[in-house]
Amino acid sequence: MTRIVALRGVGVSLGGRPVLRGVDFSLESGDSIGVSGPNGSGKTTLLRTIASLTRIDEGEGSLLGADISGDEVFAVRSSVSMIGHVPALIGELTLRENLVHAARLRGEAIERVDRVLLVVGLGGAAANHANESSFGTKRRVEVARALLAEPRLLLLDEALSGLDEAAKGLVDALVARVTGSGGGVVMVSHDPTQLAGRCERSFLLVDGRLEAVA
Repeated sequence: MTRIVALRGVGVSLGGRPVLRGVDFSLESGDSIGVSGPNGSGKTTLLRTIASLTRIDEGEGSLLGADISGDEVFAVRSSVSMIGHVPALIGELTLRENLVHAARLRGEAIERVDRVLLVVGLGGAAANHANESSFGTKRRVEVARALLAEPRLLLLDEALSGLDEAAKGLVDALVARVTGSGGGVVMVSHDPTQLAGRCERSFLLVDGRLEAVA
């Protein structure tokens, strides 16, 4: 199996306040990991650290074989997709335009945009503007964006919150697609019931420390 993420003794402080403390974490090819913890426990910081978007203050880590503290990590970031707890769309653009924009940034085929919109059930809503769409619709667009990217690492930050069962099914299908193709998934939520049955391994983040859940 290929190691996708490895963190060893990682500590992160924000504004002088320790957020992550001595975190050891590894994610292998085909693996899905769930991390639960109360709001403010550092779950989003953990995801951003894994994605190399937040600098570590202690320890070491690697992302897809690249040192997360080195310049070589920039070459692998395009293999990472992150769906945050707040949809990250450009409100003035239509749903299709948002995906076309994302595809162009990543050098992906524009022709695939209409296909993935159909897959997530938005073929008839492609011309709607993002700022006029519901939360669930925006989340479906983000699932479509991840389908376009075909990431090796998928990071989900409260991605199931506020979704109906059909939309949750799309997220589950995305997770299965990534892990089935040899990628890895890390999913975080304040609600452990959202992770139950969806992840092969589970952890609890408490006071910045990661604890395995039996």
